[in-house]
Amino acid sequence: MKTNRIYSAILALLVATSTYAQRNNEKPYFTKDFSENYLEAVKVKTSGGSISVEGDNKSGVTVEMYVRANNWKGDDVSDDEIEDRLKEYDITIRREGNNVVAIAEPKDRNGMNWKKGLSISFKVYTPRNFATDLRTSGGSIRLAGLNGEQNFTTSGGSIDVNDLKGNIKGRTSGGSIEATNCSDNVDLATSGGSIKAESMVGNIRLITSGGSINLADLNGKIKATTSGGGVRADGIQGDLETSTSGGSIRMKNLAASVKASTSAGSIEAEFDRLGDFVSLSTSAGSVRVNMPMNKGLDLDLRGNRVSIDLKNFDGRMDKDRVQGSLNGGGIPIKLTASSGSVYVNQ
Repeated sequence: MKTNRIYSAILALLVATSTYAQRNNEKPYFTKDFSENYLEAVKVKTSGGSISVEGDNKSGVTVEMYVRANNWKGDDVSDDEIEDRLKEYDITIRREGNNVVAIAEPKDRNGMNWKKGLSISFKVYTPRNFATDLRTSGGSIRLAGLNGEQNFTTSGGSIDVNDLKGNIKGRTSGGSIEATNCSDNVDLATSGGSIKAESMVGNIRLITSGGSINLADLNGKIKATTSGGGVRADGIQGDLETSTSGGSIRMKNLAASVKASTSAGSIEAEFDRLGDFVSLSTSAGSVRVNMPMNKGLDLDLRGNRVSIDLKNFDGRMDKDRVQGSLNGGGIPIKLTASSGSVYVNQ
C-alpha cells in the first residue's frame, strides 16, 4: 500500500473521495470519481505520458492517473522515489465548471532533470455524450465510444480512435493514426507516420507527410493525401480525393467519384460503379482501370500508349491519345500517364 508520505501538493489539490492503489502495470497510482450529472467535457494535459478517454460510463466521470519513471527501467524505481520525484510536478485533477480537468506538468521545465523525470498518463472514463480537449508531448492518445467535439494533439505518439461521432480533430507530429467506426466530421493529420481508416461515414480528411495510407469501407466526402508513401483503398463510396508524392495508388471495389494523382508510382483502380467523374494521373508510372462501360462517357486518355477496346465511340483514337464520347457521352473520364501507359479493362 502507499505510505502516508505521499507528497503534500497532491493532497492539497485532491479531495478525500480519491483512492490510492499499488503502483504496477495494471492499477492506477491515483483515482478520482466525479458523479455530477451536468459535466460536459474533459480537459487533459500531460508532458510525458499517454492519454486515454473511453465513453459510455453511466455513473459519471472517473480519472485514473498512472505514474512511472521516464525510462525503460521505470518498474525498478521505488514508491518512495516516485513520490519524491512527484514534488517536481504540478498535478491538478478537479472540476472546473462543467469540465473535468486533469493536468500533470513539471514546475520548472527548463531546470528539470529529465533523467529523473516521470511519465504521467491518464485514463478517463466518461458518459458517451462528452467532449474532449487533450494535449500530450510524449505519449499516445486513444479515444473510444464518444459523441461530441473531440480535439486532441500529441507531439510524440500515435493516435487511435474508435466509435466516435461528431467533430473530430486530431494531430500528431511523431506517430501513426488508426481510425475505425467514426462518423460526421473527421480531420486527422500526422507528420511522421502511416494512416489506417476503416468503416467511417461523413466528411473525412486524412493527411500524412511521412507514411502510407490504407482506407477501407469509407462512405462520404474523403480526402486522403501523403507525401511519403503509397495509398490503398478498398470499398469506397461517395467522393474520394487522394494523392501521394512518393508511392503507388491501389484502389478496388469503388462506387465513387475519384480524383487521384501520384508523382512517383502507378495507379490501379477497379470500379464496381462509377460516380460523377474519374480523374487519375501519374508522372512516373502507368494507369490501369477496370470499370463499367455501359453508360455514356466522355473519355480523355493520354499516355505513351493507350490500350482500350471501344464500340459506339465518336472521337479521336491514336496510339497515345483517346478523346471523345462513348455511348453518346456523359461521365467525364480523364486518365493521364506522363511517362507510362494507360490501360482500360485490359
